[in-house]
Amino acid sequence: MTDVETAVRTLYRALEDGLSGDRLLALMTDDVVTVEHPNALRPSGGTADREAMRVASTAGAQLLETQRYDVRDVIVSGDVAAVRCTWSAVVARDAGPFRRGQRLRAHLAQFVTLRGGLVSRIETYDCHEVAVAD
Repeated sequence: MTDVETAVRTLYRALEDGLSGDRLLALMTDDVVTVEHPNALRPSGGTADREAMRVASTAGAQLLETQRYDVRDVIVSGDVAAVRCTWSAVVARDAGPFRRGQRLRAHLAQFVTLRGGLVSRIETYDCHEVAVAD
């Protein structure tokens, strides 16, 4: 397993363990960015900088009872890993369109770029099995 694959798998394990906020950002560069392509939950997609990622990770940790990343493939080229995985989660409390106990599932293709052993960019293509209305 390469250092890049190890770092990517560490990121997913941290998310599964509920790591969020500044503790999660310790795995990332100061100028980290996430690019989310349009999907059922975010029809317009979006881009998030480090601060937006901190806020979103904290909100997500509070919304979800559990989450899991079933990583099937990690293909490394230089400092970039192409990851194919399935994300699943259970909602912890009613919030917006989500209901306590609701099971969520998405198939992901992500490209994770590392710099100096830290995540510097995540570009994600999410395919959610169930669309949730805004």
